[in-house]
Order: sequence, then structure tokens, then C-alpha cells
Amino acid sequence: MVIFRKLDTISYPTALGFALTSAVWMAIATFTGLLGATELIAPDLTSAWGWLEFGRIRPIHVNLVIFGFVGPGLFSAAVYILPRLLRTSLYSERLGVLTVSAWNITLLAATVSLSLGYSQGREYAEMVWPIDVLIVVGLLLLFFNLVMTVRKREEPVLYVSVWYMLAAVILTASTFALGNVIWQPSTGALAGIPDAIILWFYGHNVFGLFLTPLSIGVAYYVIPRACRAPLYSHTLSLIGFWALIVVYTHIGTHHLLQVPVPTWLKVIAIVDSVAMVIPVMAFLINIWYTVKGKLGEIHADIGARFIFSGTIMYFFVSIQGSMMALPDVQRVTHFNNWVVGHAHIGVLGFSGMIAIGGLYHVLPLMLRRPVYSLFLADLQYWLILIGVSGFAVVLTIAGLIQGNAWLNGETVYRVLSQIHVYYVIRASLGLMIFTGALIGVYNMVGTIWFRGEASS
Repeated sequence: MVIFRKLDTISYPTALGFALTSAVWMAIATFTGLLGATELIAPDLTSAWGWLEFGRIRPIHVNLVIFGFVGPGLFSAAVYILPRLLRTSLYSERLGVLTVSAWNITLLAATVSLSLGYSQGREYAEMVWPIDVLIVVGLLLLFFNLVMTVRKREEPVLYVSVWYMLAAVILTASTFALGNVIWQPSTGALAGIPDAIILWFYGHNVFGLFLTPLSIGVAYYVIPRACRAPLYSHTLSLIGFWALIVVYTHIGTHHLLQVPVPTWLKVIAIVDSVAMVIPVMAFLINIWYTVKGKLGEIHADIGARFIFSGTIMYFFVSIQGSMMALPDVQRVTHFNNWVVGHAHIGVLGFSGMIAIGGLYHVLPLMLRRPVYSLFLADLQYWLILIGVSGFAVVLTIAGLIQGNAWLNGETVYRVLSQIHVYYVIRASLGLMIFTGALIGVYNMVGTIWFRGEASS
């Protein structure tokens, strides 16, 4: 907490606090991911230490990536960008620093409790009830700070980034409480099929109503600014916003097509999964037409380059997601490494790269000095881009091997030897991403605490 107390002495302490939170927890989250990938190669590696077993490391990795790395990175950009768009200051930096501190305490508690085996045993909802409450309280504190900033604004027009950022925070607080069954502290779950339905309503919306709108809001600010050009179409941005809110909320049940949930709910999930092409292409057409003829400006701005690459990942993960919702496709792709690859493209490739790009764009604006080392930032970009692209290829191949083998009646253990080499490649790619995370911590701390540029 010494670091965060020091933030009180500089400008934008809330944004900088969330930036440091994102960088530090990204390093921890990618390390746990690397450890988990290594355990898939050598299952007995950590068998003597129960708190390092794969069953505990995986939920730590997943939750730290979402709530420790990507979420705070996007929060950091949001609490800087939103006041700039409204021509005012953040409502309360003191409340913001309190939120940052509480968020980090929550992440630490989540890491320790999950490593000790305290878990609700539900996908993306493993954290126990007291931590669930702290997450919701943190989101509500952040929303209050942002909405009060909107209330005291001097700019009458609400640019679309403001819409996306506010919606992301309040909708996530709601869906998180609902998906974690927060009103039942003893279990954190319902029973049977209703629990599966409500879990996947939340499980998919933790990406679609949390990471996605925050990422889009950051992209809508950074890309036009880097290109020195207005957004291609404000109308398209609003169409994309409302389509995302209406369509995305209903698609979680496509994870349960093999489960006896109501048929009408499955049909809605499949139809809306395919209909996701509307908000996705509204956003991508808007961004890509804004960039048209200005790729040089994107290449010259390291933050914009991260974000533009993230939009390309968004295209691939969204097309893949719509396909995976089709029953005939899902018979091959579900319950195997295809889904793991899909998740990495979405969370790291799309939202993660936009979070890092947002930080690299706004940090120099907040501190009025350049990034500590553009060379290191560029190296981090390539390490993460190659790593996540490799994940997409390797995990997709492994998933297709598994899916086709199981579809033809093969047993699980007979397939393991066939995909072992892909697990080795996966761990190697994970090492690249972990190295990129360490570079990011060093570069961010250097940018905040040291003046000038170490190297260009």
C-alpha cells in the first residue's frame, strides 16, 4: 500500500493506481497461467503442494486475469478518459484511491482463499461470498464516482465512450451479484438446471457486459485521437451500443445446448449468438473506417497499435463465437481446448490488448512525459501478439483433435498423448506472455516514477 499512498502526491491518483494494479496483477496472473500450463505437461510437478494444484491455480489465473489485469487496466483508462470527455475533473480522487485500495485487498483475499481451496466451484464465480460482496461494493463505488462526474460535467454532449463505460460498471455490478447468487451466502448457488442457466447468464456477460463495453469505450477515444480524425459515424456507435446491450444478454445459454434447459431458451441463445454480428460489425466498421488511410498514425502510437490489434482479435473471436453456438459445430468444439483458445483470444487478445494500449496512451497524457521506454513497449507488444496468436492456433488444433476423437467414441486418456506436444508449445507461448507482463510492470513503474525516456 506504500505505492498507493504515494499516489496522493501526484495528479490522477485513481487512474495511476488502477494502472499499477493492472500491471502488477497481470504479472501474477500470467505467472499462474504459465504454472497451470506447465502442470498440464508435468501433472506431478506440484503434487506435494496442495495450494499449487491445477484445480486451485486455474481459478486464480482466470479471476486475476479478468478482475486483476484487464478490468483495472480498463478502469484506469476510463477514469482518465471520462472526465476529459466531460470537460471536468473526477468527482472524488479520494474515493477513487479508496476504491483502488479496496480492489487490491479484494484481489489479495481472492488469491489466498482460492489457493487454500475455498471455492464455490462455479465457472468465473469461484470466489466465496465475502469476496463477492467486496467486488460488488468496489464496482458500485466506481460507478458512483463516474456518474457524479457526469452530473457535474461542463460538456452537454455525452460521447459514446461515456455510455459504454457507465453501462459496463453498473451492469457488471448487477450481473455479478446475480450470477454469484449473492443473496445465498451459504452456497453461492441455486440448485440444478436453474443454477446452470443463471451461472452462464453471468459467465458470458462477465465478458460481454464488463470487458467488452469498457474496451469499446477506450477504443472509441484512443483511435480517433491517434488518427487525428473524427469518429467515422456517431450513429453507428449508438447502434452498436444498443445492439450489444439487447443481444449479448441472452446468449449465455449456448453453453448449455447439451443440457435439458428449455428449448426456447436455447433457440434464443443460438439466434442472438449469430445476431452478435450486428454490434460487432457496427463497432469494427466504425473503427476501421476511422483508421482508413491513417495506418501510419496507428503504427506510430504504441497505445493505438495495441488497441487496433485488439479490434482485429475482436473480429476473429466474435465470428468464432457465433459459429460455436451452432449445435452441429458445438458437437466438435465444446468441452475441449477449442473453447480455451477462444477465451484467450477474447480476454487477452481483444480486451487485454486494448487495456494495455489504453494505459500506454493515457499514461503520457496524465504524466506529461513520454513512455519510459518505447523499445520495451514495442517488445511487449510483439511478445503478447505472438503469444496470443500462437494460443489461438495451437489450442484450436488441440481442440479439434479432442473433439473429433470424442465424437468418434475415443476415450479421454487415449487422446492425451496426441495433444501433449501442443501443451508444450502452449507453455512456451505462455512464457513469452509472462515475459511481456514483466516488461510491462518495469515500463509502467519507470514511466510513473522516472522522468525522460530510458531508450527509444
